[in-house]
Amino acid sequence: MAITVPDTIRSSATKGERVLFQTLKEFLDDDYIVYYEPDINGKRPDFLIIGPYLGLLVLEVKDYTLKTLHHLNHDEWVINSTTNGMITVKSPLKQARDYMFDIQNLLKKDGNLTHQEGKYLGKLKFPCGYGTVFTRLTQTQCISSDLYEVIDPIFLLTRDEVDPEQDGFSEEQLIEKLFSMFTIPFRLKEPLTIQEIKAIRYHLFPEVRISREYREPAPYRDQLLLSLHNLETMDLHQEKLAKQIGEGNRLIRGVAGSGKTLILASRARLIKQQNPDWKILILCYNISLSRSIEAMVRAKMEEPTDLFEAANTPEDRFDGITVRNFHEWLKKDLYISEAKLPIFIDKIEKGEAVLPKYDAVLIDEGQDFESDWLRLISLLLKKETSSMLLVEDRAQTIYQRGRNLLQHTGLDFRGRSKILQINYRNTSQIIQFAWDFYQKHSETKKVVSGQIEGQEIIPPQSTRRKGPEPALIRFTNWSEEANYVAKTMKKLHEEKKVPYDEMLILYRVKRTYKVGIVETLKKVFDEQSIPYTWVTENQESKRLYQKDDGTVKLSTFDSSKGLDFQAVFIVNADNMPFALEEDKNREAALMYIGMTRAIEYLMISYSGESEYTKYFEKLLTDKKRGKKVSQSLIN
Repeated sequence: MAITVPDTIRSSATKGERVLFQTLKEFLDDDYIVYYEPDINGKRPDFLIIGPYLGLLVLEVKDYTLKTLHHLNHDEWVINSTTNGMITVKSPLKQARDYMFDIQNLLKKDGNLTHQEGKYLGKLKFPCGYGTVFTRLTQTQCISSDLYEVIDPIFLLTRDEVDPEQDGFSEEQLIEKLFSMFTIPFRLKEPLTIQEIKAIRYHLFPEVRISREYREPAPYRDQLLLSLHNLETMDLHQEKLAKQIGEGNRLIRGVAGSGKTLILASRARLIKQQNPDWKILILCYNISLSRSIEAMVRAKMEEPTDLFEAANTPEDRFDGITVRNFHEWLKKDLYISEAKLPIFIDKIEKGEAVLPKYDAVLIDEGQDFESDWLRLISLLLKKETSSMLLVEDRAQTIYQRGRNLLQHTGLDFRGRSKILQINYRNTSQIIQFAWDFYQKHSETKKVVSGQIEGQEIIPPQSTRRKGPEPALIRFTNWSEEANYVAKTMKKLHEEKKVPYDEMLILYRVKRTYKVGIVETLKKVFDEQSIPYTWVTENQESKRLYQKDDGTVKLSTFDSSKGLDFQAVFIVNADNMPFALEEDKNREAALMYIGMTRAIEYLMISYSGESEYTKYFEKLLTDKKRGKKVSQSLIN
């Protein structure tokens, strides 16, 4: 079964389009990708098929009947339109061919996709074809109407060739015909590689790129864009979710590091592309994450379709998009306080208050939103567009909201929910370590590996990307611990070339009754000449958060949600679970969040004893019995 993007076809598609969509999905192999109405540099062919042995194929679909067709030639057709009477249109075959040429010209600019020598110098390594599909005409009707005089039968599929319900349908003939829709037919001796297909998607669909505008190229991050020879994109499951067409509310639940925020940013670009005049609201809970999301969305909006042409980005492309953390939105846009929410909601429902309306709302880390917050947001979403995307991970719930989406907010996501289970951020060592910890210390027992039901937690699946084992290190006192952390950071920077702005320190409290945690860290950083930013010093420092500023970041666990760093240092772990926090699930979630911020390196240090450090000590003991837990971050 082929992969389709989006996963399902829009409800307003014609019956013939739905038949073809389902046929291609069912009868093409698993390694084929079928795009329905993809937006390629502002143009929208009906179908684009990418197959490892096929190459690229563009199909233009028409639901013409014999009564529709009036006068035909190779370039233009006069058709009898039901709405506008007799009109002249471009031949559908010429339309498909023009789309194909545009795609070819775009892809030829990437030398990795073309022949670099010989008689095919500069030509694509794979064939590009085009064809038409008439979903309401049979082969017999095409013969009787002389339609084959203006369209070669090789380039035309009819209803009886694409509909499995028709007597004349043959799977073998359908596949053979798709392989024949090439003006210069040649069969690939070697299939397109995964990297070549990724490069094709990268150039055709800017919204799926892991943008080099958003993250600077760096030699240590193999999942980012390093050059035009190493193009990184969202995986097809992520792309399907970002491009899913349809009205109504949508819920995406994903594990830490599954690309939820990337999907949200890509979805924002797609919505704005299709509806330039829409007002879009993007919300999250914490301040620093809102700054990160804004940077990501801006990068997505500014990403040129053609990387080989000079960028010509309209300055107003971001206009109409508001990115806020929830309380900032209440204060700056609605001019109300959270305490007055119930009163305002009541007034809005009675039509006694007028507040800004939005065409689309996208919410990140939705598990942290209270019922009243979501109720307010739903009331300010235009009913005629009804476009809401809510992404969440229940394992990262640190605020016990106790809500049921339908019961408490009126938001119905039934049948509109998807799961992202693969973790792309962390190494397999880090995510397994973090998940083992969470399962041991969280009292939340409902874990689901399939469908979404109720309040379940989704277990992560690793991408199997390998890296160093997480380091667990015990010290005799806090001063010794802080100094060791600083020296390790300097060593990572000098020996592994990890930039300081790819390092994060996470602390539970800024000071204990014995020592000042943050003050000590600042002191040893100054002594070691390590640049740093205390992100969670105050509200203003959170608002000014900027990752790529050359400094190590100091943050609480709460404010690190949604962020990621190459190296993460969890210090003073003996202060967790925090003695004054009664909710042990929250403490487990905070530690899990902290661990899963780490892309490559994770170090947890402590100089006292707690429930968590006893667990870590047992892991170190088990190391002697063959289990892998490190006592050094850099071997």
